[in-house]
Amino acid sequence: MWMTIISFLGGPVVRALIDAYSAKLKAENVDTKIAADLAATEIASQTAETKAVMQYRIAEIGHWWEPDKLMGYCVALYFAKLLVFDKVFGLGSTDPLAGFAAITANLVVSFYFAKRGFENVARIIKR
Repeated sequence: MWMTIISFLGGPVVRALIDAYSAKLKAENVDTKIAADLAATEIASQTAETKAVMQYRIAEIGHWWEPDKLMGYCVALYFAKLLVFDKVFGLGSTDPLAGFAAITANLVVSFYFAKRGFENVARIIKR
């Protein structure tokens, strides 16, 4: 009966909680009971930590201050200045990026243009 309920509610966390609780009930001596209590407490703390991390990630989604968006803004500002002010209006000259900055800017631009394609490929492979 418990296995049916576990498979319905799902996951190794629920199964581990039930196993820890059954071990606590079956414990005959104090040492085994303490070990079972510690195992149940550890599983509960891991579950709470995982839930808190997921809530943080969900809360962060869609905000302008996400790290990948911040890098995108910086690269977009650089290219906007380069294209609009330097090339279109002829109002200045910007030194070209070199070394680490050039590689990082290229990776950021590649990330934004390739991200959706990789997501589509992953979705097709997942099927």
